[in-house]
Amino acid sequence: MGLALAVLVPLALAYPGAGSWPAALAVDLSGPLGRAGDWIIDHRDSHPLFLYFFGHVSNAVVVSVRAVYVLLLAAGWTGVTALAALVAWRLAGVRLALTCAAAFAACGLLGMWVPTMQTLALMAVAVAASVVLGFLLGLAAGLSPRADRVLRPVLDTMQILPAFAYLLPMVLVFGIGVPAAVLATVVYAAPPMARLTALGLREADAGVMEAAASLGATGRQRLLTARLPLARRQLLLGVNQAIMTGLSMAVIASVIGAGGLGDRVYQALASVDVGAALAAGIPIVLLAVVLDRTADAAGRRIGAPAAARERHLLRRVFSGWYGRLLTLLAAVAAAVAGRIAGSSPWPESWTVSLADPVNSAVAWMTGHLYSGVPVVGGTADWAARFTGWILDPLRAGLQAAPWWLLLLTACALALLAGTWRTALTAVLALAAVGVLGVWEASLDTLSQVLAAVAVTLAVGFAIAVGAARSARAERLLRPVLDVCQTLPQFVYLIPVVALFGVGRAPAAAAAVVYALPAVVRITVQGLREVDPTVVESARSLGATRSQLLRHVQLPLARPALLLAVNQAVVLVLAVVIIGGLVGGGALGYDVVLGLAQGDLATGLVAGAAIVCLGLFLDRVTQPTKEA
Repeated sequence: MGLALAVLVPLALAYPGAGSWPAALAVDLSGPLGRAGDWIIDHRDSHPLFLYFFGHVSNAVVVSVRAVYVLLLAAGWTGVTALAALVAWRLAGVRLALTCAAAFAACGLLGMWVPTMQTLALMAVAVAASVVLGFLLGLAAGLSPRADRVLRPVLDTMQILPAFAYLLPMVLVFGIGVPAAVLATVVYAAPPMARLTALGLREADAGVMEAAASLGATGRQRLLTARLPLARRQLLLGVNQAIMTGLSMAVIASVIGAGGLGDRVYQALASVDVGAALAAGIPIVLLAVVLDRTADAAGRRIGAPAAARERHLLRRVFSGWYGRLLTLLAAVAAAVAGRIAGSSPWPESWTVSLADPVNSAVAWMTGHLYSGVPVVGGTADWAARFTGWILDPLRAGLQAAPWWLLLLTACALALLAGTWRTALTAVLALAAVGVLGVWEASLDTLSQVLAAVAVTLAVGFAIAVGAARSARAERLLRPVLDVCQTLPQFVYLIPVVALFGVGRAPAAAAAVVYALPAVVRITVQGLREVDPTVVESARSLGATRSQLLRHVQLPLARPALLLAVNQAVVLVLAVVIIGGLVGGGALGYDVVLGLAQGDLATGLVAGAAIVCLGLFLDRVTQPTKEA
């Protein structure tokens, strides 16, 4: 703090003013970035780099996605549904198989079979590429400490940078369409796979590795026969996370012409057609649930004993390589039967329209809940009060505070959470926002994040305490949290627009709903892991339930609570940025505006400011001392 005072106070005296960042300390990047964008546009059709490298990459992506899409259409709804059900049955049993079959049938019933296959084809190519890229990066980071130190800030930037910020450079290089969408998805989905691969390789049992080395195994043999098998669970978890983040990004990439379900959601949101948006949003959720459950079942199956896996005769018949062949043949037979029956595409007569009843329900809600509700007021009143009583004063206070005071506050908070290195990183990250010339917009975004995080933590901790005390409440809450966690970020905008209209309050509401499941799960886990002997001792001394919670459970669960706070900040920041599509303004609006107008300077500067803001918030909420 003394060093920060020694640096910041002379600067404050040299550049006096109110809360605004001194113009003399800002750097204007619009000129260089604008010239870079113009150069890319002018040379995209003539420069050898684009003709002989990016052009071939684009063609390979287009051919791969089209091949998968044609294969899915050729299989028809019978073949795709049968294959998904059979794979789920082999991995987890009848319940998951029925879930997969019902999910694909629901996609067809909603009239979204073709868009679902488009999204699935894009997902298959993007996730496969992200898994390969993430595995290679994780392999390097897991085997080499030097590579880990080099890759860590790169992966941090890739994960914190908002999804929309990936789209603009991809559009400039590859143009509007599938290649830009697939490659943006790969960049966004690869970091989780890389991190989990590196973690699994680093945590391999030292005794096993020493035994392999003592038997004369080479480095390659130790990797293939010991280290990778020991990291199988982390690898499969990385694949699962790549699937979920890839699906979320594939939906957002519809803005640049990816097509599929995301395009239907985006078009419906643009016309405020909640019924059409929900009809396209439900298949996204179902696809996410199916992929998540299947990947999770594969991970559990790998670690299970053979006797536990194959308890039934039919399951034993379908085990092994011949079982995989039988599964494929059964799916082909179902596809052939569907084509013979003349129902390869989903029959139009079997579709159900949700748009009209949903829009009627939205109209009723708008007429009865939007405003004029006695005593409590309507959702529009809540949004206006939240904006007027919380968001506006918080933004005004942050923007009016002297810039050097905010940097000192950042330093103090980071010192409380970690070390002087943590404080230095937090101060430099927040100062970089001012240097980039987006100080006011960044503080506007920060006010939305802080307000949404406060609501998320208040609601999430209250729900988690109830769920931790009651096993029945936790069972009832689990499917709701599962659905909320598998929903892509884009889909959260549908209900909040219907209930609250557009503005900063709806963006904050979507962020609260998106971050709430993670906060609840982490808090419940932390409360349940408190030593039961300590809890029983407190009860024997006459502690009430309230005293037990305040003086025993919450203090002992402090690491989990701090992790919940950190995750709430990161997740809220991600959705508040997407809230720029529904009037959230600030940095999110700059990113969307840069993408819409092809303005590389506006989009990238706002994206870089979001990265700095995310790094600052991460450092002041992550307790490095306790780690």
